[in-house]
Amino acid sequence: MQKNRDLLNIMFSFLFISFMSIMCLWILKPFIIGFTWGGIIVITTWPIFLKIQRVLWNIKLLAILVMALTLILVFVIPIVLFIQSVIKNSSLLIIWLSTGHLKGPELYWLNTIPIVGPKFYLYYHDLINTSGKTLISQLQPYIGRTTSFVVNQAEHLGHFMINLGLMITSSIFFYWFGDKIENYTQCLSVRVAPYYGKTTILLGIQAIRAIACGVVVTGCAQGLLGGIGLSISGVPFSTILTVVIIFSCLIQLGSLIILIPAIIWLYWIGNHTEGTILLIWSILICTLEIFLRSFLIKKGIDLPIMLILIGIIGGLLSFGMIGLFIGPVVLAVSYQLILSWIELNPYIM
Repeated sequence: MQKNRDLLNIMFSFLFISFMSIMCLWILKPFIIGFTWGGIIVITTWPIFLKIQRVLWNIKLLAILVMALTLILVFVIPIVLFIQSVIKNSSLLIIWLSTGHLKGPELYWLNTIPIVGPKFYLYYHDLINTSGKTLISQLQPYIGRTTSFVVNQAEHLGHFMINLGLMITSSIFFYWFGDKIENYTQCLSVRVAPYYGKTTILLGIQAIRAIACGVVVTGCAQGLLGGIGLSISGVPFSTILTVVIIFSCLIQLGSLIILIPAIIWLYWIGNHTEGTILLIWSILICTLEIFLRSFLIKKGIDLPIMLILIGIIGGLLSFGMIGLFIGPVVLAVSYQLILSWIELNPYIM
């Protein structure tokens, strides 16, 4: 009889805890992304925050103000400038296309293709000579779909700005209560896993910092260097292309996906000197990427570089941009726990 009561108490306790956990997650669902980004930023920059606090006479409030202003300068202002640049350059792009700048090769060889070749040749030259007006007229039936797409993207942009504000706010909160949160997290980890709790938490922190330095810092450096090369070479819309390069590097597509078409375009229009300069610059950027990313990741956490890259790509495909950190952290922790478990095998000498 006593055993049945204990079993019922355990079952009801489990159901109650599960219900409360689900309700908490449901309530916090709109804030999870912003809080997660804030936590990642604070974990990555916590050593810098402590150094700034020591420099500012150990006054935490001043250090938090410095970090908050830094986050605004690094995240908010560039995004606002980028949005303004997109709006401005979109109108410039339309003017650029409508004034006959869209020029291409003659492609006389299309006439040699039987049956369909002459038709493709006429359509191609009609498209080039009218600066895309023929194509735009054919896309008129799809304007409604395009409008809905723009509305959806505006909605995503609104959510992004909200999450950005939540990220700044939660970062300030985590900086202020960071010591208490660290103690509670360690106590919880030991409570859940007495032998591996602290090690798991430490490994997760190291993985986050390694990815932040090895992927984010490298991607931003590539983007800025690529933007400098595009500006020097005279490629139009270099501001937008710089942001595209940064995003491409973050999702592990690399900078060449933008730089190679730019090099081809420069040679195409006859700017061979600028094209050669951008080609050499692109080779230097790719070389820097290989060595800098590997060095920063291996410096932050001693794990196989292939495991980290698989975690980055898999996390990105599964969870979006936040997966850049979730994927490598999960794989790194799992990898270390499996190795520790294997090493405890009494049959291994």
